[in-house]
This record gives sequence, structure tokens and C-alpha cells, in this order.
Amino acid sequence: MLQINKHLRLPLQQIDFSAIRAQGAGGQHVNKVSSAIHLRFNIHRSSLPDKVKARLLSLSDSRITKEGEIIIKSQNRRSQDQNKLDALERLRQIIDESTKEKKARRATKPSKNSQRKRMDSKTKHGKNKQLRGKVRV
Repeated sequence: MLQINKHLRLPLQQIDFSAIRAQGAGGQHVNKVSSAIHLRFNIHRSSLPDKVKARLLSLSDSRITKEGEIIIKSQNRRSQDQNKLDALERLRQIIDESTKEKKARRATKPSKNSQRKRMDSKTKHGKNKQLRGKVRV
């Protein structure tokens, strides 16, 4: 089980892992060992609540495909197990962020005093710029 937060758990059976060869430096060893991990998680087939699924699908994240699948590639660590844990942690963070409800933004008006201060500073700045002009005799 992957513990997302206090109230939400995700069975590991819903997550697909595949080992692939890591890219980048590493000498001959990197060409022999499949230490990188591809994590695939299908949002539609998961046991997540519908609200969380909808929020996940509405995210504009490049790791979420049009088909509703989260794909995470982890290759930062040297061992496959560490990369697997890293990928799970990143998945947990994505899902945890989508469980939190965003506070609705309420439009507010600037106070009369702040408007007056703003206009005074603009006037002062304009006068400074006028002083930079050519000197007329």
C-alpha cells in the first residue's frame, strides 16, 4: 500500500513498474544494468475518489497523458530499488497535491488610501522624469 495522506491509500497492484536502462554517464555498467524505472498509473482504473481523479485529470502536467495515465521516469539513483522508491514518492506528491482543495479567490478592491499613495508616487516619478529633460533658458 502507498500511503498518500492520513485518509487515502493506494494499492500497489494499481501501479505498473518496468525496468529500463538509464541514460547518461556511468561507464560500461550503465549499458549492462536496467536500473531506471518507468512507473505507470492509470487514473481512470484507480480506486481514488472521483473528486481526486477529476483534479488529477485537470492538471496541466506533462507527466499525465491524454488517456489519463501518469508516467514517471526515475533514473537519478544507482539502484533499481531506490529509483522505484523515488518514483513512488513523486507519484504520492502528485496525488497528495490534488487531494487539497484550492481556496477560491475573492476579488478585492484596493483601499482609497492605497490608491491615493499609488497616484502620488506616479506623480512624483513623473516630475523626476521631467527634470531630466533639456534645460531651457
